[in-house]
This record gives sequence, C-alpha cells and structure tokens, in this order.
Amino acid sequence: MGSSRATCFDPDTHIYRPSIRQFVTDEYEAYVYDLDGTLVSLAVDWDEVAREVAGVLRARGVGVDGADLWSMLELSEEHGYRRKVDETIAEFEREGARTSAKLPLADALPHDQPVGVCSLNCEAACRIALETYGLDSAVDAIVGRDSVATEKPDPEPLLATIDGLGASPERTLFIGDSQRDYETAENAGTAFVYESEWLDRV
Repeated sequence: MGSSRATCFDPDTHIYRPSIRQFVTDEYEAYVYDLDGTLVSLAVDWDEVAREVAGVLRARGVGVDGADLWSMLELSEEHGYRRKVDETIAEFEREGARTSAKLPLADALPHDQPVGVCSLNCEAACRIALETYGLDSAVDAIVGRDSVATEKPDPEPLLATIDGLGASPERTLFIGDSQRDYETAENAGTAFVYESEWLDRV
C-alpha cells in the first residue's frame, strides 16, 4: 500500500494498520475476502494437523523438532515432499470445511461489485465451505494455497484473485483477520481492513 495512507496503532497487536476511514468508500471495484476466520471458521484441530505432518516428514528422514505447521510446509518444499504434506493438510481442511461454522461477515455477501476469496487453505476446502453455506454464487474467483505457486503473504495469490475478478489492485479492498493478510495486501498494493472493523461497517 502507498505510504500516503493513514495508519493507526493497535495496542492489542502492537502493529500499525490502515485506518478504516481510508476504506469506507464507493470507489472499490472489487472485494476479496480471506476464508477461515473471516467468512467461516473451519472445524480443524491444527495441532492434530501439525502432528500428522510431522509424522509424514519424520518417516521420510526430515527433522522437524521445534517447527510449526507452516515451517514444516516450507521444509517439505525444500526436501521434495510438498505434495504429500499438502495432501495431508488438505484432507483435514476439506473435512473441516464440511463442518465449518459460518461467521457473521458472510451475511454481507453478495456485493454489487465482484467478490473473490484468497485463502491459505486449499482451494477445494474453500469451495466446500462456500457451497455449504450457499455463498459460492456470491463469489466470482477463488484462490487457495494450492491454486498458484506461492502462498500468502507473497502477493501472487491475492493478485491472481484480483486478476480473476478483472479488477486492479489499487481499487480492490482485501478483508482478512491476520497479520499475514495485512502483509499480503501491502505486498500486492491493495487496501486492507480487518474483518472485525469491516463487520461494523457493512
């Protein structure tokens, strides 16, 4: 995002983030949402996922002591086991999508402008969750962890979502729930707002 945008300090997270006043506007030509924690809450025990992934890598001689789930994902890439690890994570995500809970922000859909979903979850889980709550007809583009070669906070997934909507980054608002989402928006050159703040405005 451009340095001219105002920011405010969040005392709870100790980070600077864009002021919502910069984003309440009719000028956006597209909206992109994160999925888990923003539109729905996937019923996934991430500690269990991490244990399963650790087992997959240890069985193949990869040391994972002290590594969290996303660090293990990077290790799997380095050692040539990314596909197997992705499959392991995706299995949990797909099941968690089927039993997910819809979050209040989902009721803001549809918008008059095109809507996309850009998620760190696998694309199939995104589609299952959206279909479960009848949100799929309100979403025009979906990019998950396995849709492109990189994942958030690299800008590629968000830019691919925006491209799928036929929009431009500078006129797109990304709504998410995490520091990773914030960084993704900055890297892609889009506006950003946390879902809790956006919920108060829609």
